[in-house]
Amino acid sequence: MFDLLIFGGTVVDGSGAARRQADVGIAGGRILAVGDLSAQPARQRHDAVGRIVCPGFIDVHTHDDRLLLTSPAGPHPKLTQGVTTVVTGNCGISLAPLLSNETPPAPLDLLGADDWRYDRFGDYLDALEAAGPALNAACLVGHSTLRVRHVPDLRRPATAPEAERMARDLADALDAGAFGLSTGLYYPPARAATAEEVIAVGAPLSAAQGLITMHIRDEADAIDDALREALHIGQALGVSTVLSHHKLIGQRNHGRSVNTLAMVDTAALSQPVCMDCYPYNASSTMLLASRVGQSREVLVTWSVGDPSAAGKSLFALARERGCSPESLVEPLSPAGAVYFAMHEDDVRRILGHPLTMVGSDGLAHDAVPHPRLWGTFPRVLGHYARDQRLFSLETAVHKMTGLSARRFGLRDRGLIAQDHAADIVVFDETCIADRATFEQPTAPSAGIDAVFINGQLACAHGHTVNAHAGQVLRRQRSF
Repeated sequence: MFDLLIFGGTVVDGSGAARRQADVGIAGGRILAVGDLSAQPARQRHDAVGRIVCPGFIDVHTHDDRLLLTSPAGPHPKLTQGVTTVVTGNCGISLAPLLSNETPPAPLDLLGADDWRYDRFGDYLDALEAAGPALNAACLVGHSTLRVRHVPDLRRPATAPEAERMARDLADALDAGAFGLSTGLYYPPARAATAEEVIAVGAPLSAAQGLITMHIRDEADAIDDALREALHIGQALGVSTVLSHHKLIGQRNHGRSVNTLAMVDTAALSQPVCMDCYPYNASSTMLLASRVGQSREVLVTWSVGDPSAAGKSLFALARERGCSPESLVEPLSPAGAVYFAMHEDDVRRILGHPLTMVGSDGLAHDAVPHPRLWGTFPRVLGHYARDQRLFSLETAVHKMTGLSARRFGLRDRGLIAQDHAADIVVFDETCIADRATFEQPTAPSAGIDAVFINGQLACAHGHTVNAHAGQVLRRQRSF
């Protein structure tokens, strides 16, 4: 007997294959059968007639390290859009291993000031298991976090002994179940790091076959050199490389995705490489003066210097105060911002590329977050697949499930298939849509009926049913 039978739906299985009518039988948190199961007994039945049944979405680029330790009082930003698994620790920023009573330097402070209490990466994973996360979590170790822990002067490259200590921490984290290393060479804590330093720190990845995800050193004028550096690091380590939130910043770089994607295609002939991106033409990170001139608009998402600035235009604030936008950055800092500096044609071209997965890159602790935190996955399905017809629904689901599971080594996730974990989303393809906007960034999405995680109903019509259905996923084999 099945614990749960999802019947009458149209299965889009996550592989990219054509949809088909099928029921899904579940027991013990796993999929036992897919097919005509209408005559089979089940303790519970979920009516999916007229709905799409697909694997739970895998958000491959998150900063949910701290969010996973808590249960939001209201709607959950990830459950409400069908996400069942998140990859944390991106852009060089992970909550562990770093034991500190002080607020770490930006951008580590994007994760907050008070939770830097895990001296070993395994301690964080254990705490996460004890908390009972709402989502499944696959966790990365941040290179910048390791630098803050071991390099006293972040303005210089690490010495050989410092790199060795960082590498030991990475090896310990991999043994505990971390999936790989992330870098954020664009940001101040890691800007002085050389490619040689990253290769030395990442050495344990090679034997463990962990992956490396890279927020590259530049996404604007010097993007070609930054891509070459990232690809060189991945090739030197002999591991799979994920290019984080691939994009082109600044008007004079609009259209250059034609060239950058050609570089990735060439590299993919000789090394394992892929990308993630989010479906918006605006980015969000710490407030930086260097980013202001590249942008047609800048919205402040949070500010310690002036909390009232959150949600307001930096340019409008500067006009009110009679100063330049760049000069306003320091009195607002530390702070975060949304930057409108990308072109929609590049977003479409990158999102549509066969090597591109979907990741929200949402910042859960911003006072006024980028809407990608709440709307990324329904936006891909509704706006880009259904309305814009950038790709088929089957391709869209594949980019958010099967492709992501394969690239990150999530061996039993990402497919509606026998013996896979029962992470499942049921939605209405005719009306699924993101509702979060830059004016109302926390509006839940529409069109998702149910979200099952490990066979348990976690979210129904936007309301959290089980806030502890997730599991900590620990790396178990090479990928």
